[in-house]
Amino acid sequence: MSQPKDPLRPDGEVNPIDTDYQVGQDNIVVNLGPFGLDIHNRVFAISSLSIIAFVVLTLAFQSDVEPLFASIRRWLTTNLDWFFISAANIFVIICIGIVISPLGKVRLGGTQATPDYSYVAWFSMLFAAGMGIGLMFYGVSEPISHFSSSIAGIAQSDGLRTDWSPLTGATEDPEAAHRLAMAATIYHWALHPWAIYAIMALGLALFSFNKGLPLTIRSVFYSVLGERVWGWPGHVIDILAVFATLFGLATSLGLGASQAASGLHFLFGLPLGTTTQVVLVILITAIALFSVVAGLDAGVKRLSEFNMIAAAALLLFIIAVGATASLLTGFFENLIAYLTYLPALSSPIGREDINFASGWTAFYWAWWISWSPFVGMFIARVSRGRTVREFIVSVLIIPSLACVLWMTVFGGTAISQVVDAGYQKVVEADLPLQLFYMLEALPLANITSFIAIVLVIVFFVTSSDSGSLVIDVIAAGGKVEAPTPQRVFWCTFEGLVAISLILGGGLTALQAMAVSTGLPFTLVLLVATFSIIKGLASEPRLK
Repeated sequence: MSQPKDPLRPDGEVNPIDTDYQVGQDNIVVNLGPFGLDIHNRVFAISSLSIIAFVVLTLAFQSDVEPLFASIRRWLTTNLDWFFISAANIFVIICIGIVISPLGKVRLGGTQATPDYSYVAWFSMLFAAGMGIGLMFYGVSEPISHFSSSIAGIAQSDGLRTDWSPLTGATEDPEAAHRLAMAATIYHWALHPWAIYAIMALGLALFSFNKGLPLTIRSVFYSVLGERVWGWPGHVIDILAVFATLFGLATSLGLGASQAASGLHFLFGLPLGTTTQVVLVILITAIALFSVVAGLDAGVKRLSEFNMIAAAALLLFIIAVGATASLLTGFFENLIAYLTYLPALSSPIGREDINFASGWTAFYWAWWISWSPFVGMFIARVSRGRTVREFIVSVLIIPSLACVLWMTVFGGTAISQVVDAGYQKVVEADLPLQLFYMLEALPLANITSFIAIVLVIVFFVTSSDSGSLVIDVIAAGGKVEAPTPQRVFWCTFEGLVAISLILGGGLTALQAMAVSTGLPFTLVLLVATFSIIKGLASEPRLK
C-alpha cells in the first residue's frame, strides 16, 4: 500500500511514529486558526456547529423534544434490533477469525516495536475508560431487573422494565431465574461489546502505527477508499465518529450524574431531581477540564489507576462480607450459564423475547458502537507494540472476565439478598438507587456508599477527559497533540450535551441519541472490518 505524502515536509514522507504532523493529501492539511487552534476545518466546523445547534434547540424546546426522543428510541430499537444483534455477532466472529489466522502474527507498530505501557497500566486505562460508569449503574440494576422479570411473584416498580422479560419469561424456580438473569447480563458486558471496541482499536492502531496514516477514523478505510479518504467520504466518516462519540459519552455522563445524585440523596438527603443532576454535571465537567489540561499520562492514567484500586477494594469488600463461597462459585456457574444461553441470546431471528432484544440488547449494542470511536482510539493509542493476536485476546478476554466477576459480585449479592433474606428494597428502588440499597444491607454501608459515589464521579471524569482528547484528535485531522483550547471546547460541550439531554427527557433522551448515532456508525464499522482485514494481509508477520 502506498504511503500518503505530507505536503508540510520537504521530503514528502510520513514518519509512522511521529504523530505531530501526520496528514494526508492536499485537502486534509492542518489549519492553524487565529486563536491558536489546530483543526481540520470541515470536520471541526460541521460537527461543532451541529452540536451547538442541538444544545440550543434542545434547551429551548425541552417539553417538545421529550416525546420526540422517546419515539426515536422506541422505533429504532423495535424495528432494527435484528440489525444491531447481527452486526455485533459479526464483530465477534471477525475477531476470533483474526486470532486463529496468520494475521494474528502482525505486530502493531512494526516488527521491532515494543509496548509503551505495562499490562497493569494498559488494562487499567482501557477498562476505566471503556465501561466504568456503566458497570456502576448497571452492576446491580440489570441483574435484578432480569431476575425480577423472570421469576413469578416478584414486584416490579419501574415502568421501564415491567414488560422486559429475557428469553423464556417467568419461572417459579429462583435458581433458574438467577442463572438466566446473570447470563443475560453477562451477554451485554462480555465478548460482544469488547469485540466492537477491539475492531475499531485494531483498525486505528494498524493504519496509524503500521501504515503511517493519521490517527483518525477515516484512516481505517484507506484500504477500501484509497486517496478518497482525504475528501468528502473521509470527512463524513470523521463527522459521524464525532457525533457517535459525543452522544455516546453524553449517555454515560447522564447515567453517572443520575447515580451520583441518587447516592448523595441516599447518604445526605440532597434533593433528588434534574437540578441536582445538572449541578453535578457542571461540577464534574469542571474537574474533568483540569484533567484534560494535564494530558493522557498525568491525568487519565493516574485517575484510571486510582479508580481501579478503589473499585477492586469495593469488590473485595463485598466478597468478604457477603456470601463469599457462593459468589466465588457463582463466577464459574455464571460463565457456564452465559455460554449455555449465548446462542439464544445472540440470535437475531425467531426471538420470542422481543422486549429483551429491543429494550435491552439493541440499545446496548448501539451504545457500545457509539462509544467505539472513543474507546477504540483510546485503546489504540496505548497499544503500540502488541501483536494483533495478543491485542485481540487481551481486549476480549481480560475485560470480559473482569465484567463477569463484577456482575457476579454486585448482581449476585443483590439477588441473594432478595431470595435468601426477602430484601425487597433493592427490587423496588429506582435503577440509580439499587446499588446503594444493596450496599445498605451490608456492613459499613455509609462508607461503601460514599466510595461508590466517588467511583462514579471519577469514572465520570476519566470518561469525559479521555473522550475530549479523542474527539479533538478526530476534529484535528489526526493530530494527537492539539492545542489545549480545543480539548477544553470538547470537554465543555460534552457536559452541555449531557445537560440538554437530561433536561430534554432524562434517561430516555440519553438512550435515544446513543441509538440514533450508533445506527449509522454500525454501517461504518461493518465496512471497516473489510478494510482492516485487507490492511493486515499486506503487513509483514512475525515468524
